[in-house]
Amino acid sequence: MPAAFARTVAPTRALNLWPRGGPAWVRFEPLRFRRLPLLAAALCFASGDALAPLTAPLGVHQRPTILFLAATILLVSLTTLAQRRSPRLTLLPLLALWIAAGLWCASLEPAPPSQLALEQYADGLNRTVEGRIARIRELSPQTTQTENKTSPEDETTGEASEAASLLSFDLAVTAIEDVTPDTSTMVPLSGGVRVILTGDVIPPALHCGDRIRVPLRLRIPDRYRDPGAWQYADYLATQGVGAHASVPVSWLTRSGALAPATPSWPTPASLRCTLYTVQSWAARRFAGFAASPANHVLPRPLRLTPEDAGILDAMLFGDRDRLNHDLRLGFERTGSFHLFVVSGMHVGLLAGALFWFGRRLHLGRTAATLLSIGGTTLYALLTGFGIPVQRALLMASVFLLARLLSRDRNVLNALGAALLGVLILSPRSLFDAGFQMTFLAILAIAGIALPLGDWTFLPYARAATRIDDLWNDARLPPPLAQFRVLLRLWGEHLAALLGPRAHALPAAAVRGLLWTLELVLIGTVAELVMVLPMAVYFHRATLFALPANMLTVPLVALLTPIAVLTFLLTLVSPWLALLPATAAAFLLHGITFAITHVSDLRGADWRIPAPPALAMVVALLSWAFCCWTVRRNIRTGRRWAFSAAVLLPLVTLLVLWPQPPLLTAGELEVTALDVGQGDSLFLASPTGQTMLVDAGGPVGGVGGPTSLAASSKVSAFEIGEDVVSPYLWSRRLRHLDVVALTHAHSDHMGGMPAILRNFRPRELWVGIDPASPAYQSLLQQAKTLGIAVRHLHAGERLAWGGTDLQVLAPALGYTNPGSPANNDSLVLRLDFGRASVLLEGDAEAPSEQAMLSTGELRPVTLLKVGHHGSRTSTTPGFFAAVTPQDAVISVGRHNTFGHPRREVVTRIAEAHTHLFRTDEFGLSQFLLTHDGAIRESGAQPSP
Repeated sequence: MPAAFARTVAPTRALNLWPRGGPAWVRFEPLRFRRLPLLAAALCFASGDALAPLTAPLGVHQRPTILFLAATILLVSLTTLAQRRSPRLTLLPLLALWIAAGLWCASLEPAPPSQLALEQYADGLNRTVEGRIARIRELSPQTTQTENKTSPEDETTGEASEAASLLSFDLAVTAIEDVTPDTSTMVPLSGGVRVILTGDVIPPALHCGDRIRVPLRLRIPDRYRDPGAWQYADYLATQGVGAHASVPVSWLTRSGALAPATPSWPTPASLRCTLYTVQSWAARRFAGFAASPANHVLPRPLRLTPEDAGILDAMLFGDRDRLNHDLRLGFERTGSFHLFVVSGMHVGLLAGALFWFGRRLHLGRTAATLLSIGGTTLYALLTGFGIPVQRALLMASVFLLARLLSRDRNVLNALGAALLGVLILSPRSLFDAGFQMTFLAILAIAGIALPLGDWTFLPYARAATRIDDLWNDARLPPPLAQFRVLLRLWGEHLAALLGPRAHALPAAAVRGLLWTLELVLIGTVAELVMVLPMAVYFHRATLFALPANMLTVPLVALLTPIAVLTFLLTLVSPWLALLPATAAAFLLHGITFAITHVSDLRGADWRIPAPPALAMVVALLSWAFCCWTVRRNIRTGRRWAFSAAVLLPLVTLLVLWPQPPLLTAGELEVTALDVGQGDSLFLASPTGQTMLVDAGGPVGGVGGPTSLAASSKVSAFEIGEDVVSPYLWSRRLRHLDVVALTHAHSDHMGGMPAILRNFRPRELWVGIDPASPAYQSLLQQAKTLGIAVRHLHAGERLAWGGTDLQVLAPALGYTNPGSPANNDSLVLRLDFGRASVLLEGDAEAPSEQAMLSTGELRPVTLLKVGHHGSRTSTTPGFFAAVTPQDAVISVGRHNTFGHPRREVVTRIAEAHTHLFRTDEFGLSQFLLTHDGAIRESGAQPSP
C-alpha cells in the first residue's frame, strides 16, 4: 500500500480531538498500547516469525506441536494469573504469547511444493512429457548471439538453436516417460516445466487448460554459488516450476510431436488459467490499438507506440513482457519504477481512491468500505492475481475493515491489523522485500511524516479552509484564528482591486502551498526511510527519487484514469478511444521524456553495497524512536518532534556511509566466480587495488538458462547485474580500479555493461578490436562514462598494486578484422614475490604456441585454465611450461560442449596439480603470499 493510500484513509475526525488539555489542532494519537493493541500484537508476531529460522538447528521444526503447545499453555496461564493478581503485569505475558504464536505459525507453514521428482529425469535424454498447460505467454522476439553454434544434431533432439523466442507456456506435469534399455513407459509425476517455443514459424494454437503430450529435454536451472546472486531456480519455484526446456517450433511441426494427451475430451480451464487468459487479453488491447489505423492518423508525439503500449500494459495489468528494458532502467535509476508496474502501491492507491469516491457520493463508511474492497478485488483478478497483488489486496482489505470496526479509526492500529492478517496466512511474507517496503512506507508516512506536519504547518493548511465560516474561529486556538482573520483581510484587499472573485485567492494560494509542502514532507520522510531497503535489496541510492516522484506522481495519477478510459473504449472501437488515447500518449511521452533525462544525469543512480548489520539495526531502532518521539506526549511533544527531524537524515547518512572493502591486506587474491559457462575473475592486489577480468554472460542457444531467465524474469536477467555485481557488493566494493576484457565473446563480455555502469572503473583493459557491434558499443559506453580504454599487447609490463604484471598475448602483430575469436584473448601474468598467477582467457593452441615461441612462459603458482578446459587449449607443451601448483576452470554445469574435456583433466591430474572447477565447487578463492604459498577456500579440489 502506498503513501497515497495511508493519506487517503487518514482519520477525518473533528479538529478538537483532545479535550483534556492537548492542543486542538493535533490530529494523531500517541503511541500507547491501549490505543494500538493490534500494532503491538503484529510486531510481536513478526518477531516470533523472524525467530523461526533460528530454531531449525535445535530440531524444533521436527516436533513443534508439543513444544509450542506447552509454551502456549504456560503463557496463557501466566496471562490469566497476571490479569487476576496484577493487571499491570498482564502486558508482558500477553506480548510473549503473540511472539510464540508467530514462531508457531512460521514453523507450521507448509513449504513450497518440492520439484525434486523432476531432477532424475533431467538427464539429457528426450522424454515424452504429458500435462496440462497452466499458463501461456507471448514473448517479444529476441535473438541471442552465440559464441558457438549449436550442432545440426541439436535440432533433431529438440534442442533450441539460435532463434527467436516466440511463446512460453508452463506445463503442469502429470506423467513422464521413463526410459530403460528395454522399455519405455509413462509414469505418474507431478511438477512444473516452463517450455520456450523458438523459431521463425507460427507456433501451434495452444490454449490454457489444454492437455498435451510433447517430447522435451528437461533441464534443472543452474544455481550461481556466489554471495548475493539472483537465483533463477528460486524464481521459478515461486511459480510452481522446477525445470525448463526449449523446443524449436519447426521441429515440433515437422515431426507432429505436439499432440493432445489422452483422454482428449475437453475439460474446463482452471481459475488460474482463466485469470492469466484475462490478463493477456487485456494487455493485448493496447498493442492492438497501437497497430490500428485510428492510432496512425495521429501525429507521432500524440500517438501511442508499441513501447507505450508495453508501459500501459505493465502499469494497468501487470504484464511486463513488453516493457522496454532501457526505459525500465531509467525508471529504476530515478526510483520511480513502482509507478509503472502493478504492485502493492497500485492496489492500495485504488482502494483509497474508491473509498474516497464512495464517501464523496455520501455513502456510509460500511458501503464505502465494501465498494473499495470489491472494486480492488476485481482489479486484482484482472492483473492475474499474483502473490504480491494478493498480499496487497489482503492488507488493504484488513486495513479498511479494521478502520471500520475500530472506534478510534487509528491508522497505525489498522496497519497492525493488516500486518497481522498477512503474516498469519503467510508467515513467509515477512522476508519478502515488497512486503517490508510496503510496511516501512506506511509507517514512515502515517507514523512519522503526518505527525511532523501536524506539529508544524498542517494545522494552518486545515485552518485555511472555509475561511468565511466565522464559527470555526471560535473552535480554534488563537494563533490559527488570527491566521484565518489575516487571510480574510488579504482577500478583502484583493477583492477591492480585482473584484469579488479574488476574495478567496489568498486562502487558496496558502492551501495549495501548504498541501504541496505536505507532499514534499511525505516524500522526503518516505525516501529517507526507503534508503535502507533500497540499499539492501537493490543496492541503489536514488538521489533524484524525490524530485522525480514529485514530478511524475501527479502526472501518473492523471494518466491512470485516462488510460483506463482508453482501454474501455477500445473494447467498442479504436476510433472512440482516439481522444483519450491522445491525452494518454501526451502525458506518457512527457513522463518518459522527463524520466529519461533525469536518469541520464551523473549521480542519478548511485550503486552501493548493503550496509552492515549493525547499521541496519540502528536504523530500525531509530525509526521506531522517531515514531515514538513525534507521538510521545500530546501536550509537550513539539520539541521531541523536531528531534526526529534531525535524526532521520543522520540515520540516512549512517546507512550510506562507505565501509572499508573486505580485502586481505598484503596478499594477492584471485577469486573465480561461478558464472555458469563463462569467465569472471576478481583480483585484489596486496595494496588493495581491485581488478575484474571478464564478467560472464550468455552462451549457447536460446535454450540456455541465461536466456530463459531473460525471457521470464520480472526484469531482464543480466549476469553482470544479477550475479557478478552482487558478489562485488558483498565485498563492500563501490568502485573497481581496473576491468579487463580478455576477448569479445558473449560469455566473457555479456556482463560488462552492467559492471561499467555499477562500478565506474578507472581503466578498461582490452587486447585487439574485432569487428563486433557489441564490443564497439562497450567501448562507446566506456567513453561516455569517462573510463580510459587501454589496449595491451604481448611484451608490455607494468606495475599494478604491488605486483609485476606481464602481457603474454595477443602478439604485437596479431590482428583479427573479422568476428571475435578465442585466440584474441588477452593473457596476463601477475608476479607477487615468489607467487605468480597466469590468466589465460580462452586462448587456444595457436596462441599458446606463440607464447611458447617467445620463451616467456615460466612455472606459475596458479593457472586459470584456458577456454573452460576445452581440448583446443592447455596443450601438453604449454601446460608443461607453466606446471601450476593449483589450477581453476570456469565452466558451467550441464554445459553442452563437454567442458572440461577428459584429456585436459587427466593431464592436470597426472601433473599432481590441485584442480578446482566452478561447476563442482562454485566460487573458488585463492590467496597468494609473497613467499610463494597459496591458500584455497571452498570445496576440496580434485586430486
